[in-house]
Amino acid sequence: MNWGMIGAGLVMGIAAMGSAIGIGIAGQGAIGAWKRCYLNNKPAPFLLVVFAGAPLTQTIYGFLLMNSMKGKVLDGALDPLFSLGLGLACGLAMCMSAIAQGKAGAAGSDALGETGKGFTNYIMVVGLCETVALFAMVFGMIA
Repeated sequence: MNWGMIGAGLVMGIAAMGSAIGIGIAGQGAIGAWKRCYLNNKPAPFLLVVFAGAPLTQTIYGFLLMNSMKGKVLDGALDPLFSLGLGLACGLAMCMSAIAQGKAGAAGSDALGETGKGFTNYIMVVGLCETVALFAMVFGMIA
């Protein structure tokens, strides 16, 4: 059994789980905001899809790190147990980033749907949550 390859797989799987949870949370916020717009005979901003889809990027980061780790494990450049720990830690960081991003996206959807203003401010907060996953991916690739 190659523990290093399990670590590479974990980073992808755990990041994708976080994306799914985050998209679910943000999607609920977007749907609720659209519903309120329809009930109030206001135009429903399609832009809320941006908030709902934002957590998907953590799956991409997990995939990129998985591929980087696979090459290093197969070449023997990365210790298998270190790779297992790295995959677990980076996967969890990306997972939590996606969940936080989903929560921020849900709040952004609520605020934008209600006021029609502030998209730039809301997307900045969503981007801050994204930064954690980017750091985890980059630092994991450097390892």
